[in-house]
Amino acid sequence: MSAPFEERSGVVPCVTPWGRWYQTLEEVFIEVRVPPGTRAKDVRCSLRSRHIALAVGGQELLQGKLFDSTVTDEGTWTLEDRQLIRIVLMKTNRDAGNCWTSLLENEYAADPWVQDQMQRKLTLERFQRENPGFDFSGAEISGNYSKGGPDFSSLEK
Repeated sequence: MSAPFEERSGVVPCVTPWGRWYQTLEEVFIEVRVPPGTRAKDVRCSLRSRHIALAVGGQELLQGKLFDSTVTDEGTWTLEDRQLIRIVLMKTNRDAGNCWTSLLENEYAADPWVQDQMQRKLTLERFQRENPGFDFSGAEISGNYSKGGPDFSSLEK
């Protein structure tokens, strides 16, 4: 069984002072480095549709209004190896045109090159989903890929 498309094609991370974030068509992933030995009971994480708050040991690490809405019931966080918090948010708008340009409304924006790479990756992911028999993991995309690439839905088959 082959790996899912996003695993084969890698991630396009946006590096931040506390860690990094990246996205797929459906999800936003947040990885926050925390002091080694951190315990789950030291973590306070609030995930709402448009808001996130994360504190460790009483110190706020991340807080603010998310770039776009998420499905509240499907957001999760885990503490891995007692030194990394991984938060997974499910996007409400799950199409290739919904490429988040920043994690929060006015913070942690991807620089122009990273944003370009994110948009390309989401467009390739969309093409893979629409054409499951093809492997787009090594494909290069150029031209009209921003906002999810061209829309062929109106063409006759």
